[in-house]
Amino acid sequence: MAAAPTPLINSLFLSLITLQALITFPTQTQSLRPAPSTPPAASIVLTLTLSKTSLPPPKKRTPTQTSDMVEPLRGVRDGYLIPLNLGTPPQPVQLYMDTGSDLTWAPCGNLTFSCIDCDEAGITPAKTFSPSLSATCYRDPCGSRFCSDVHSSDNSLDPCTISGCSLPTLLTSVCPRPCPSFAYTYGGGGAVTGTLTRDTLHVHASGGGVLVPRFCFGCVGSTYREPIGIAGFGRGPLSLPSQLGFGRTGFSHCFLPFKYANSSSLLLVGEASLSYREGMHFTPMLTSPLYPNYYYVGLEAVTVVVGTTTTTVLPTATATSLSLREFDSQGNGGMLMDSGTTYTHLPEPYYSDLLSTLRSAIGYPRAADVETKTGFDLCYRVPVVVAVGFPAVTFRFLNNVSVVVGEESLFYAMAAASNGTVVKCMLMQSMEEEGEEGPAGVFGSFQQQNLEVVYDLGNQRIGFRGMDCASAAPPPRPRGLGGRK
Repeated sequence: MAAAPTPLINSLFLSLITLQALITFPTQTQSLRPAPSTPPAASIVLTLTLSKTSLPPPKKRTPTQTSDMVEPLRGVRDGYLIPLNLGTPPQPVQLYMDTGSDLTWAPCGNLTFSCIDCDEAGITPAKTFSPSLSATCYRDPCGSRFCSDVHSSDNSLDPCTISGCSLPTLLTSVCPRPCPSFAYTYGGGGAVTGTLTRDTLHVHASGGGVLVPRFCFGCVGSTYREPIGIAGFGRGPLSLPSQLGFGRTGFSHCFLPFKYANSSSLLLVGEASLSYREGMHFTPMLTSPLYPNYYYVGLEAVTVVVGTTTTTVLPTATATSLSLREFDSQGNGGMLMDSGTTYTHLPEPYYSDLLSTLRSAIGYPRAADVETKTGFDLCYRVPVVVAVGFPAVTFRFLNNVSVVVGEESLFYAMAAASNGTVVKCMLMQSMEEEGEEGPAGVFGSFQQQNLEVVYDLGNQRIGFRGMDCASAAPPPRPRGLGGRK
């Protein structure tokens, strides 16, 4: 078994929502040259930018993996982007942050990259990475651990066999052939094909920067409805935190609301993400034997408070549904934490019970035409002058951890106000079960707005704290520090 990677830096800070990266080194700085033998004592701030053009139709995603670092995330479509730089000389790429997958990949090829059905979905492909323009880019060998992982093989000889290596070279582990092309699919229906590639990852700082040599990622030439690269934040070896050396430490994020389309949210990776925070409450991080690289929590109840009346939906397993609280004997069930899924998904009959409770509590006229057009189940015409018009929903996780989801993280204004009213739709969906495999529910990014979430990997727990994420957002980054301008 390969040894765990040595942390390049002790902590990583990432800001979500603008194209900015601010990295400060409290002691010494390092220019963009090969890293020295001793890791720098540094603080690196990366920003995340919210990418939002128009909301996609409802969809389901299921799993298919003492310094500080912070990188900017920019919002695209319905999520948050991290601007990074790959290659020599560095080329800017933007990757969609996804805690519900492992593989980190970038679109490759100026003229050869293709995205099927992106035009129909109204999605513009991102700028591509060109391997031929990088002096340090090369194919990952077929005998690497990463190659076995991307091909989901328990036998390390399988990829080299597919590549055509002879038996003597297989037995002596000297086959020079590259890792064969891979296909990677996502629960929402997306798919990508490409080659596993190594190159230098550049992390920029205010006083210079650091290099991550031999960073492994997917160089993707063709996709289906996936026009933008993805930074996998799962627990597998291919994920971005794992390759940066933080696979046993942790990370945290604080997503700004979707209305802040051009601002930065904070993402911390490393020791700084685990520092004490008053009001932070932790629930156990569950590990599914079926999908061990993904983050699960146990949901005990969902409550709706209207005045002095509290209605509780108890999501326990039935003969026809998976449990949101725990796994079955095969590892199915639980609630998946997924920043790559916009809407929270609940299984039936609990989702319908929640809809019924909210319908009884909300007195505004329904916008049935918008519901039909968008596929959302609850849309209302709300007077613009109303400050707060909807009840809050509370998710109670194991260890008696309650997460309150207010109106801003439950309902979304679908268009500009007209005639003194605005149409708001609830951005939650039914799990729409397709068999009895995978998670019972998904906690999506829209419901994680204005919520600080800590992934404490060492202690196997996930923390929640409600906060104004705008107050934690990093300042704008000066131009010229990397990323897109």
